Amino acid sequence: MLNLVSASLVSLLLSFGQSPPEVVPAQMLSWQDASLFQLPVQPDPDAIAIAQQYLEDLVKDGIAPETQQGIWLQSGMTTLADHHGKVPRSAASLTKIATTLAALGKWDASHQFTTSISINGTIENGVLQGDLIIIGEGDPLFVWEEAITLGNTLSDLGINRVTGDLIVVGDFFMNFNSSPTASGSLFKQALNQKTWSGDFNYTHGNMSPGTPRPEIEIAGVVKKLTDFAPETILIEHNSLTLAEILKYMNIYSHNALSQMIADGVGGAKAVAEISAEAINVPQNEIQLTNGSGLGVDNRISPRAVTKMLMVIEHNLKSEPLGVTDLFPVAGRDARGTMRKRNIPSGAAVKTGTLSQVSALAGVLPTRDQGLVWFTVINNGSWNLQEFRDRQDALLQAMTEVWGVDPNATFATDSEYLGDPSRNIMQQTEEKT
Repeated sequence: MLNLVSASLVSLLLSFGQSPPEVVPAQMLSWQDASLFQLPVQPDPDAIAIAQQYLEDLVKDGIAPETQQGIWLQSGMTTLADHHGKVPRSAASLTKIATTLAALGKWDASHQFTTSISINGTIENGVLQGDLIIIGEGDPLFVWEEAITLGNTLSDLGINRVTGDLIVVGDFFMNFNSSPTASGSLFKQALNQKTWSGDFNYTHGNMSPGTPRPEIEIAGVVKKLTDFAPETILIEHNSLTLAEILKYMNIYSHNALSQMIADGVGGAKAVAEISAEAINVPQNEIQLTNGSGLGVDNRISPRAVTKMLMVIEHNLKSEPLGVTDLFPVAGRDARGTMRKRNIPSGAAVKTGTLSQVSALAGVLPTRDQGLVWFTVINNGSWNLQEFRDRQDALLQAMTEVWGVDPNATFATDSEYLGDPSRNIMQQTEEKT
C-alpha cells in the first residue's frame, strides 16, 4: 500500500466543491443535468498517494508543483485526486480534445465530406473536350493518396487528357492548404505522374501494392469559381468518416488538420465556447486562440480536459464508438505520438508538447476502479522526455494499485487513405 499523503494536501483535496450546473441547450447534451456534473468529492487514498508521490518526485528534480503542475483524476462520478485541477494552464495539443468535441457537435461521427468531379464538355476518344471541375465540401484530409486514387478513377472512366481548365468550386483543400486555387494546382499535379515530385513518389510507394499511377494531362490552368451548378457529376469521392479523420488527427497530433477542423466549426472562439458549454465549466477554464494547441496562449484546466473526454465517450455510445476510436491507444498505436512511450496497454491518451509544456490526458481501464480518467499538465523548463517518463510512470503506478481490466478491448485499424472504394462513379457516356 502506498504511503498516505501529508495532511496539507488532503485538506486541499477535500476542499474541492462544485455548484449546481446551469441549464444548457438540450440539443447539445441531453444529459447535462446528470449527476456526472455534480461530482462528489471522495478522494481515494491510493489515488492521492499516487499523485503525491508524482509531485514529490518532481520536487526532487527541481520542479515546483504548487505553481506549475496540474492533475485531475476521476472515476465515474468521483473525483479521485485534484491538484490545481481548475486552474487553466498551457495545454499544448490537449487543445485537440476540445476541437474533437466541437467537431462531433457539428457533424456525426459517421459523416463523410464529399468531393465531386464534374465536366462541362464531352469525352471523345479519351479526351475531355472542355473543363474538368472539382467541387469541394471542406474535406480536411484530402491528401496525395486521395488525389492519386481519384485520378485513377478518372482514368477508369476513359479520360486521358483535358483540353480545357481545371475549375475549382466550393471548399476544396488539399494537403492542408487553405487556398482552393493552390489546392487545385496540387490536384492537377497529382493527376499526371509525369509531373510528380519526390513527395508523390514516396507517397505512392506507401500505398496499396499495385496502385496505378494516373497520367491525365490538363492543358489549361487552374481557376476558382464561386458560383457554379454542374450539370453532370462523374465521380463522388467520400472522405474517411469524421471519426477516422479525428483519429488520424489525434494519433499524429496534426496541427494543420486540427486547425482546419476547428475553422470548419467556426474557429477557436467557437470551439472554446462549445466545449465549455458542453461540459458545464466556466469559460475561463477553456481559453483558446487556435484549434491546434500551438503556442502557450491556449489554456485549459485539467478538470475541463478530463470532462471533455468523458463527454466524448458518453456521446459516442449511440454510434457505437468511444474515445479508443478517436485517440491513440497503447498496445494498438505504436505510431505518431505513442512512439517511445511506456503507457499501460489499453489506455487511450492524448499528448501535448511545447518547449515548456508536457501534458497527457486520457482514460485508463482498471480492474478495481473501472475507467479512470486523468489529465496531467506539466509546465516549466525541464527535460521534456523526463516529464513524459514521469507521466508514464504515474499511469503504471495506477495499474499496480488498481490492476488492469482483463476485459478491456479496443477496435483495430481498418481505414486507409487512398481507398478506391470511396470513389463512386456516376453514369457517363463517351463518344468514340
